Amino acid sequence: MAREFLLPDIGEGLTEADIVQWLVAEGERVEADQPIVEVETDKAVVEIPSPYAGTVLRHGAAEGDTLEVGAVLVVIGEAGETVPQAVADATDVAAAPPIVGTISEDAEVLDAAKPASPPRAAGVKALPVVRKVARELGVDLATVTGTGPGGQVTRDDVEAAASSRPATQAPPRETPQQAVEPDIPTPHPPASAPDSAASRRVPMTRLRRTIAANMSKSWSEIPHVTTFDDVDVTRLLEVRDALGRRHETKIPIEALVVKAALPALDAFPEFNATVDGDELIMHRNHDIGIAVDTAEGLMVAVVDDAGGMGVLDLAAEIRRLGEGARSRTLTPDELTGQTFTITNIGAVGGGHGTPIVPPGTTAILSVGRARRKPLVYGDDIVIAPVMPISMSYDHRVIDGAMGRRFISLVIENLGEPALFLAG
Repeated sequence: MAREFLLPDIGEGLTEADIVQWLVAEGERVEADQPIVEVETDKAVVEIPSPYAGTVLRHGAAEGDTLEVGAVLVVIGEAGETVPQAVADATDVAAAPPIVGTISEDAEVLDAAKPASPPRAAGVKALPVVRKVARELGVDLATVTGTGPGGQVTRDDVEAAASSRPATQAPPRETPQQAVEPDIPTPHPPASAPDSAASRRVPMTRLRRTIAANMSKSWSEIPHVTTFDDVDVTRLLEVRDALGRRHETKIPIEALVVKAALPALDAFPEFNATVDGDELIMHRNHDIGIAVDTAEGLMVAVVDDAGGMGVLDLAAEIRRLGEGARSRTLTPDELTGQTFTITNIGAVGGGHGTPIVPPGTTAILSVGRARRKPLVYGDDIVIAPVMPISMSYDHRVIDGAMGRRFISLVIENLGEPALFLAG
């Protein structure tokens, strides 16, 4: 008997997802709990397993299409079984090609007119979302030289390949015909103008759309205040190097910044909170978001209960989350729920910045790249590594004096790691 499997809610408040790649084709056998499809949610690319064993009778949507939660994802039954008409009608809109020709008993079903999808070359290394962008831009991944780790093709590689094509080879775009008055020049092309030699239109990925929505929400709802300072990190870098040598592992600077911030979060719980109407929810756990720069955009991976971890465990978890964010293999739970956020813009050469407070939190701490600068200690001038730090906070909850006290405690801890490592 044919059974429908509806797209489940695999994240907090998920309403829809993009079909990135079908892992089992129509007509093929699938086992229970076998991954059947890759979908992209607002932040993650996840595999969804089949709840049933049987033959895939119908996909609920084509690769690249968007499917709402609760819609038919796939129909599974016995080999040769006919899909019930009601189920077929539900999936035809997204998956079936149009009927072309005369309305008669022998009308032909033709393939939908769309750019040909390049074959999935086994030798090409690319994330599913990059393959999706390649399909949208009509780029054959087999012809693209990857600049990512291990020769992986990145989104930038695909877009560069698309932009390097002659304008006559760009994928055609359908635009509605518009009546134009004769002899009246149009000084500027309309906003909906098709691709040309001077410009091209590239759809934003689901992740980039999510980033845009979150940034807009934060900026429009939270009155931001940003404070800046510098800290001598001579001792911090010495301790980092010593820990790395003793334990033969790399200690991300973010791990030490998290440990330095934890005592301040305990002392000033307003920085580890969420505004809910006229109330402030003070979080007991310190679930620290770590901003990760990926090929697809900025992602925030979450270290659950960072306050209960030692430096080495925290370092290992930050490394794991960073690798998972860049490969888009983290689960939705690992990308949501932070109570405070740390971003290391120094990793890309940044100094001071004006970080935006993520929705649902009240503050974010940014650290820049440490550079050797002259500092005055009493009557002496010394050259030391100086780390720029910036902190934005929600002025509805945190006043300027509290903001300075918080960042002063963080600076004190960063300047002498013994103060937080002894705790």
